[in-house]
Amino acid sequence: MVGEALVHTAGETAGNFIGDPTILIIGIILIVAAVAIFVLLKKIIVNSIAGLIVFGIVHFVFGVNLPFIPTLIVTAIFGLAGIGVMLILYFLGMFG
Repeated sequence: MVGEALVHTAGETAGNFIGDPTILIIGIILIVAAVAIFVLLKKIIVNSIAGLIVFGIVHFVFGVNLPFIPTLIVTAIFGLAGIGVMLILYFLGMFG
């Protein structure tokens, strides 16, 4: 009895939204927002991975002794710009 009433009420509620252009507009906006967020996150992730690769090259190949954990965190967050800032700070003598 309760299950039938719940299904009946849910069916009526869903029926109220059929043909409503507001739902269509909200759906389109959500799809566009999801695609925009995905594109933005994709660029951020690629930048962070590139920064970590450059950090590995700078640290292990060229032997630049930057403080490991702070540089790793900054590079993971800011990518190539982060490793660039850390190298400039190293050049200016900020890291003993």
